[in-house]
Amino acid sequence: MTREELLALPAAVDLDTGNRALGLGRSKGYALAKRGEYPCKVLRLGKAYRVVTADLLDLLGLAA
Repeated sequence: MTREELLALPAAVDLDTGNRALGLGRSKGYALAKRGEYPCKVLRLGKAYRVVTADLLDLLGLAA
């Protein structure tokens, strides 16, 4: 993802978007989230995972 795409993300994104931003494959990303080892904060909302965009940007060095 480009810097502009990352900075335009909403407050939380789905796990697939987080995986894409971090260069993780789908299976690896979901396995890390399930084990609580994802590299940034992940929220579990029902059956869905949401990645907190502020933590994602901080991890990537793009925090405002």
